[in-house]
Amino acid sequence: MLIGEVARRSGVSTRMLRHYDSLGLVRPTGRTVGGYREYSTADIRRIFHVESLRSLGLSLRQIGRALEDPTFAPSALVGDLIQRTEDRLKREQELLERLRTVDASAPSGWQGVLRIVELLHGLNSPSPARRQQTVLTPAEDVPVPTELLAGAVLAESDPNVAGALRWALARAGGDGVASVAPGVYSENVDIRRRAVLAIAEMSGDEATAVLTNALGDSDTAVRRHAALALGTRGATAAVPTLVGMVVEGTNDVEAAEVLGTLSLDPGCADRIMSALVDELAADTADSAVRIRLTQALAEMPATIARGVLRQLAHDDDRAVALIASALVGMLEERSNG
Repeated sequence: MLIGEVARRSGVSTRMLRHYDSLGLVRPTGRTVGGYREYSTADIRRIFHVESLRSLGLSLRQIGRALEDPTFAPSALVGDLIQRTEDRLKREQELLERLRTVDASAPSGWQGVLRIVELLHGLNSPSPARRQQTVLTPAEDVPVPTELLAGAVLAESDPNVAGALRWALARAGGDGVASVAPGVYSENVDIRRRAVLAIAEMSGDEATAVLTNALGDSDTAVRRHAALALGTRGATAAVPTLVGMVVEGTNDVEAAEVLGTLSLDPGCADRIMSALVDELAADTADSAVRIRLTQALAEMPATIARGVLRQLAHDDDRAVALIASALVGMLEERSNG
């Protein structure tokens, strides 16, 4: 079969067939009397093999190796193709997300589009300093889309950049809480922690509701972040977690201060005092735990804390007794003052 007929039947151009010949991929078995290329049935079958491998994304060099090298392992080639395809899909997905971000910002002109693209490049920079600078020096005439900030804050691992992103997101308004809230329910614990920290800096009932749900998270850090934020908002649902933080010794001083703020509500004060006293009386409470609980009592209103502290001033644990005695003296000095 001559080259023209092969091209018509196979769909491969004569130019490409000649290129295959020059590379040694598919060389026609024979020549006519006039010197024209003549392809056998085996040659045509090889052409289809080459085209099939090309459709998978192989280069002509890889195809030549696959067809000629008897030691060539197809699994290695397929694995390489999978990796390259995954990389390409990742790049295309990133491009799609960028386009969606630009579209969601509803830019009114090319200046707005270019500004969003600049932000995207800055926030995707490998340099933490560049990412932070991008957040802290926005253009006044082009607001940063909350969706863009939310995506960045959920992905950011550098604490300084993350703080800047939370600051910007809290001031962006709009749908900030709604944009970050899905992160609270992520399977990735790091994303849940970042989401709770971001929502903790936002005001409003919607943020409070999301933080309240986070109190039931399986991760202790997520629960603690949510409890501290809720406590400053006056949410009594945070009390058990805050008391637990004092017991465990994690951010115990901050937790005690928030408990003190909540205790300004008479209805909540008795609940907090009961929880602290119960923990003091627990058989499992060691000296360090009882010391932290005693110190936390100093944050409570003097009218309800003084009696418990006076009892603790005679505690069998000398360290607890000394601390309680000192706190009683401090409370009395405040009262006299």
